[in-house]
Amino acid sequence: MRSSFFGNLDAQHAPPGFALQNTKMLRVTLPEVLARQGSMVAFQGQMSFDYEGSGGMGKLFKKVMTGEGLPLMRVRGQGQLYLAQNADDIHLFYLENEGLTVNGRNLLAFEPQLGWDINRVQGAGVAAGGLFNTTINGTGWVAVTAHGTPVMLDAGQAPTFADGQSAVCWSAGLNVGVNRTFKAGALIGRGSGEAMQLAFQGHGFVLVQASEGPPVPTAA
Repeated sequence: MRSSFFGNLDAQHAPPGFALQNTKMLRVTLPEVLARQGSMVAFQGQMSFDYEGSGGMGKLFKKVMTGEGLPLMRVRGQGQLYLAQNADDIHLFYLENEGLTVNGRNLLAFEPQLGWDINRVQGAGVAAGGLFNTTINGTGWVAVTAHGTPVMLDAGQAPTFADGQSAVCWSAGLNVGVNRTFKAGALIGRGSGEAMQLAFQGHGFVLVQASEGPPVPTAA
């Protein structure tokens, strides 16, 4: 798996299809791409933008039950398409007959020949909340976003743990479970606030953003 994490791809040497225009904007050379709805910021050429369904009743059921997954659009045509999401940092991964698991809200775009599905993190029931993620498989480019500059951790070097909202994506071949650190003190307001994390084992990487995600608006 190749990644743009350790340096942006120069536009003159960009791969066909996907390239980083800058750290916060993706440039896609069509004929076709699947992208997050509303992520288009500009385009040059002739293009059509169509709603992309869930890919079957099974995926639709998973999206309804878990809240995971994202509204997708399929863009076809000729020219240059520019994508961005809240000025977040963008990182590219090239899959070579392999898989990448992505937090749904961090998935920006991927090539249409790639397959995708929604999967539950091992050891996390529906009641745990937020522990369903999107797995992408095949050969092609994937673009993900990160809120703040992320770090890439090698899970093969040491036991690796990450907040479920901070983990952007990871190698699909990793064994992933839930690490619970809940203590009785949390019941009387003396907990650390970090009661549960994702635990990663095996050979592969975990990309972790410098945030638990954008703040949730509250009433004044």
